[in-house]
Amino acid sequence: MSEPRIPFNRPYMTGNEFGYIGEANAGFVLAGDGPFTKRCNRWIEEQTGAAKALLTHSCTAALEMMALLLNLEPGDEVIMPSFTFVSTANAFVLRGAVPVFVDIRPDTLNIDETLIEAAITPRTKAIMAVHYAGVGCEMDTIQAIAERHGLYVLEDAAQGIMARYKGRPLGSIGHLGALSFHETKNVISGEGGALLVNDPAFAQRAEIIREKGTDRSRFFRGEVDKYTWQEVGSSFLPGEIVAAFLWAQLEQAASITAERLSCWGRYHLLLEDLERENLLRRPIIPEECEHNAHMYFVLLSDDVDRQAALTYLKRENISSVFHYVPLHSSPAGRRYGRVHGTMNNTDHLSERLVRLPLFIGLTEVEQQRVKEALSKAVHAV
Repeated sequence: MSEPRIPFNRPYMTGNEFGYIGEANAGFVLAGDGPFTKRCNRWIEEQTGAAKALLTHSCTAALEMMALLLNLEPGDEVIMPSFTFVSTANAFVLRGAVPVFVDIRPDTLNIDETLIEAAITPRTKAIMAVHYAGVGCEMDTIQAIAERHGLYVLEDAAQGIMARYKGRPLGSIGHLGALSFHETKNVISGEGGALLVNDPAFAQRAEIIREKGTDRSRFFRGEVDKYTWQEVGSSFLPGEIVAAFLWAQLEQAASITAERLSCWGRYHLLLEDLERENLLRRPIIPEECEHNAHMYFVLLSDDVDRQAALTYLKRENISSVFHYVPLHSSPAGRRYGRVHGTMNNTDHLSERLVRLPLFIGLTEVEQQRVKEALSKAVHAV
């Protein structure tokens, strides 16, 4: 008889979600920017120190708002890693801008800050830092480069809620940041995201762009006597039911993070012996970073067949997956972007990476089972 299936992810419910959704229904406010949306915005502002936080219907929407706020024009360039989700590049390609891909660091799999400056051209407008697995990029160096060249610093902190770099919350360091509340993230609303406006100069325009290009928010605050179309925008708001669900999660964000860190730590101990045998490499967390246990991944040895290992885990009823196919090697990446320098780390590490199941409720017994199956898979080569 086979063992019960261990899923890769299981969305966590705090228990208060449906109660708050009921409150939203009872209040007859279901469109965007109701009481729960405002509550979530305030929580994010207090947690991150952002000048303004605006809930969006996805992290993708927050990234697209960034591109609009920067007034990007066709041919403008944004430097970013290729090892990221497609939305990181898509948001800028939609405005006609060119993603310029540079390689990643071998330790954190974040953008290699030492390669950024050489990729800057007269068309460069921004540097996009993607905090992979909730581990911060080397933001001090990135900001120093940006200041020397008059560039914007953007943060894709989709995986970064409750994580920090040198004590600063991820997403709150650059001019603009983006968070995700997709069901695969630590704190969830099914689909959802937030734009963090850290430079107050962007705050009013961010509200306008989010509200279909109108000054509707100012109208409801009594700052103008009617609202009108001000500039290009779209409908980036989530509905109030989504915000009500998210509020139940944000209330318990600290305990959610603590439980995930405990689970992450157990994996780290369990897999120490396989790393000593040079069969895999465990995650590396720089001293200046406080991660949030968004994921636990391993980098398999070159001698291990990743697909064979994943197939073995699947036979053992364990859902384990790889991650991004690098954007620079994808059809759209080749069409819309360009590469600066070699992409050796991106190409090599993306082919070795395996993500293990991690969610609240994953038991020590299940983690031991994952370790034993992974051990058999990597020793089978």
